[in-house]
Amino acid sequence: MSVPRRALVAAACALASALALAGCGSGATGAAAELAPAKGGSTAPDGTVVNLSPNQNRVTTSKVEAIAALVPEEIRRKGKLSVVDSLGTTPPLDFYADDDKTIIGVEPDLAVLIGNVLGLEVEFNPVSWENIFVGLDSGKYDVGLSNITVTEARKEKYDFATYRLDVLGFEAKKGSGIKVAGAKDLAGRPVGVNSGTNQEKLLIAWSEENVRNGLKPIDIKYFQGSDYYLALSSGRIDVYTGPNPSLAFHAVQTGETEVVGTYSGGGADVLGKIAATTRKDNGLVKALNGAIEELIRNGTYGQVLKRWGLDGEAVANSEINPPGLPKPKP
Repeated sequence: MSVPRRALVAAACALASALALAGCGSGATGAAAELAPAKGGSTAPDGTVVNLSPNQNRVTTSKVEAIAALVPEEIRRKGKLSVVDSLGTTPPLDFYADDDKTIIGVEPDLAVLIGNVLGLEVEFNPVSWENIFVGLDSGKYDVGLSNITVTEARKEKYDFATYRLDVLGFEAKKGSGIKVAGAKDLAGRPVGVNSGTNQEKLLIAWSEENVRNGLKPIDIKYFQGSDYYLALSSGRIDVYTGPNPSLAFHAVQTGETEVVGTYSGGGADVLGKIAATTRKDNGLVKALNGAIEELIRNGTYGQVLKRWGLDGEAVANSEINPPGLPKPKP
């Protein structure tokens, strides 16, 4: 289901305004405080200008030689960091500008900043979710920045440098009366999810928990991309679960749905964390970790998260391969 560009612009403005009111309120400079007016931009009620044009006026920073020296020689010789991301359909994380071809959002902004610190040009490669990992496995791409959660299973194949908290959301029709805080709230309900994600793993675990407790299992329905919009509006599913920032954006965009609960992407026992993801032992993770730490230290990291209304998902420092979402029990 496609969304008219005019609606997307208005939604972005409303979301920026709403999230700014819920943020920490600290002042920022440059693009973080006010996005540059441009074709396709608009003004939110609080005066914030939301830039959806391909000319992003991104926050930038300087190369740090000591950190750049950590980059494997093969990548340094190329002078380019090959970043794989999703297909540009998950605002405000990763989506297309109003030219329908330029990737914008919090993930691309952070990727560019990482490239700045490492002295590398960033090349974006938008692919489907499953092909992110196929490309990393083959060495076609250097790093994935696409809302990838650290899991114990993934740590067997990949190295991680964390840069954001993983918060999942549950979206339902406005006025449905549904509230989601745990497994029992979804017992017997048709719930949509994208396959191969941690949201799916959470729903499966919750469904099994419900059965053990004598409740009905969750009726899990699978969707790709924005197909769930129609299912939610038509009542074929009661709830959809996905990355909270994307669901908040969609709820504001339509005015017909709302986020009815949030949960850690790492589950009940682990604080979920989003990370730059690279093939295990390829030598790149220390450079990525060092770059993210520098962005946190110099304040540009905070500016980017504030720009997209994600202040609440900030991390205090970047970790290499922290505890991740546990493997499913046999």
